[in-house]
Amino acid sequence: MNPTASRFTRSGFGAVLLWLLLCPAGLAADAQIIQLWPGDAPGSGGRSGEKETVRITERGDHVVSNVHVPSLTWYAPRHEPATGAAIVVIPGGGHTELWMDHEGYRVAEYLADHGIAAFILKYRLARQPGSSYTVEGDELADARRAIRVVRSRAADWQVDPQRIGVLGFSAGGELAFLASTRYEGAQPTAADPVAQVSSRPDFQALLYPGIPADLRVTAATPPAFLLCGADDQPAISSGLAELYLAMRRAGAHAELHIYDGVGHGFGMRADNVGPTAAWPRQLLDWMDQQGLLKRP
Repeated sequence: MNPTASRFTRSGFGAVLLWLLLCPAGLAADAQIIQLWPGDAPGSGGRSGEKETVRITERGDHVVSNVHVPSLTWYAPRHEPATGAAIVVIPGGGHTELWMDHEGYRVAEYLADHGIAAFILKYRLARQPGSSYTVEGDELADARRAIRVVRSRAADWQVDPQRIGVLGFSAGGELAFLASTRYEGAQPTAADPVAQVSSRPDFQALLYPGIPADLRVTAATPPAFLLCGADDQPAISSGLAELYLAMRRAGAHAELHIYDGVGHGFGMRADNVGPTAAWPRQLLDWMDQQGLLKRP
């Protein structure tokens, strides 16, 4: 990672204004921020008032840490007819921080430009120094809640509640996979209307994800688009191939891409070339093949 060029802090509702000021040009204008939980998020221990940190690297990347108020940033489809599909985009950062540009904002912009509603998830971080959160507890709770929020408001956002997926990068890919295999069913009698719908995503896209030791895949595991570089660490490149085989053996649908000569963390950048520039189109082609991009 590049060293920090500058550092900012924010908290509460005033954070929204600061965040919009810090966003890259063109990204903030048509985005809407939705807080995931009413009041303090479960397990946050009243820490919602603590300052959240945004640093900007020498390359201009916006990197977030110290998250205690999980949220979604919504990008509505534009420039072409809406497909009815929606994707919760989950940036990575080793569960210590969130790289919001090449694994968040640019991805959401691209999806919105192709008729897909995009929701960037900002989640609590389990491995930041001093954190009391856990990956399979608090982070997973945020991911489940994000899917439920989108599904519960599908009519408002003109989204098909049966075409809501997750797209995760690196640590965010691990979280997307956990959400896809450890989801919670609808709770029709719950007092909270968000909990009345299922947290199961209808599809998943995992880019150079962390791979949990316990895969827990079955024939009911949501269809998966899997992608990484061959020069990534073996735990990811070999692990993703093993996940693909496990899904196929279980009777689940999966498509695997491993790019030769490519490493970790390419995301969506203006200077990507070759296959790292082509993966967004490949994702859309896969979604179309799966019947996810049909107009309602």
